[in-house]
Amino acid sequence: MDDLEDLVRSHDRWRLHEAINIQPSENVMSEQARNLLASDLAHRYTLPGIDVSGVVGNAYRGTRYTDRVEALGERLAREVFTAAHASLKPLSGHLAGFLLLTSCTRRGDRILVVGAKHGGYDGYMPGYLPEHLGLQVDFLPFDEAAWNVDAKAAADRILETRPRLVLVGASFILFPYNLRWLRGACDDVGALLGYDASHVLGLIAGGEFQKPMIEGVDVLSASTHKSFPGPQGGIFLANRTDVFERAMSNLTWHLQDNAHWNRIAATAQVLQEMRAFGSAYARQVIANGKVLGGQLDRWGFPVKFASLGYTGSHQLHVDLGKVREAFGLTPHAYADVLERNNLIVDAVGRIGTNEITRMGAQEEDMQALAGLIVRALRGEDVRKEVADLRAGLRLSYVFP
Repeated sequence: MDDLEDLVRSHDRWRLHEAINIQPSENVMSEQARNLLASDLAHRYTLPGIDVSGVVGNAYRGTRYTDRVEALGERLAREVFTAAHASLKPLSGHLAGFLLLTSCTRRGDRILVVGAKHGGYDGYMPGYLPEHLGLQVDFLPFDEAAWNVDAKAAADRILETRPRLVLVGASFILFPYNLRWLRGACDDVGALLGYDASHVLGLIAGGEFQKPMIEGVDVLSASTHKSFPGPQGGIFLANRTDVFERAMSNLTWHLQDNAHWNRIAATAQVLQEMRAFGSAYARQVIANGKVLGGQLDRWGFPVKFASLGYTGSHQLHVDLGKVREAFGLTPHAYADVLERNNLIVDAVGRIGTNEITRMGAQEEDMQALAGLIVRALRGEDVRKEVADLRAGLRLSYVFP
């Protein structure tokens, strides 16, 4: 039987010290945030606002610091994202998205989302979250050449279908949306404008990509562990008080119970880091993505959207059909070959610069990384060079 501690130590050694992670859906926390995640808060509850025999108070004791930790985290979130209201309670981005849907719609309403064939999140597709809530799903017109919502056609679709909610955001996201155009159409029909920022939350925290809460979004949900380098969890932001109050009334005992306050403390720590270093981090993530895209292209690797500068986010999109043509590898085989060389990618056609940037990588490192990727796919053993590149990286954008 495997020894549990040996397995975890081996995992930590491999993923934290030997491998280079270029999956856009993962990141690494600072030592300070990791310590908070392992704190005594992991054992504890708090449940304020409970009526016990006619007196409203906290159902639990020993919470004098717990509630202040949460209040601090929410205050930081409001500041970093320029939002009127914030909650760090959702346990995941998926649950935060579910909370967004429940707070913005009622059974029978129509929603407009980015379709899965254009990178939209599967959870918002028919048969998943909308089915549980009795929602009708329609799709925003999409310009595949620009890899973005077609804002003018989307505005016309909003006016035609009169949805209750328009929800942008995607799992495959390269460029910012024209939110102001969508906002105008939503105002014309009384629709709410939502944004699932799970992938680009860290860029938004740094003031890059776009500023949804200033550009007209009513409500935003996200996970906190992709471009935002926090623990796995969720966040919920709103500019409308009525929507936020409805969301909070839909949360405890409806969607979840314990919010895991050790996770909230770790998220608050990362919010402090983003307030201090987020701008430099977000700019470097995007700059690294553009350079990596260009260098991969020069090596003959099929990265998409060269004419658009490859990316405006933390993602690059890979043409997996052309990977098969160039290297004779299926999507899973492509990912397996790179993993054997300690280069971690997903098998769905994305490369991310968020974690490697968090580890301090600069443009010159992207030049080296591109060559390692292509040489590995050609059959070379590049593990030694990957180890050398990884050894030169240090966790960055953190407090001493």
